[in-house]
Amino acid sequence: MPLYDFRCPSCGVFEALYPMDSVPGDRGCRTCSETATRVYSPVGLSRLGTARANAIADGERSASEPEVVSGPTPGSSSAARITHDPRHLKLPRP
Repeated sequence: MPLYDFRCPSCGVFEALYPMDSVPGDRGCRTCSETATRVYSPVGLSRLGTARANAIADGERSASEPEVVSGPTPGSSSAARITHDPRHLKLPRP
């Protein structure tokens, strides 16, 4: 069940668990029982780690703008690897 934020005029913001189909607009404060209204807050995507957030952003970007490779990356060996596997003879050559 998701957490929802409610703001009490006296006590401040607190969280409450509700099923998505039955979230009230107002509820009683846990501390003072005064009417607390629901506060709409941003989704907690910032809880992702930097590496995971970057991976998600790269994946979304590459779906519409795939990276085009025109040659080997700098620092990689350009020497052709020799293989004796007969299946590799059927592979296309650049």
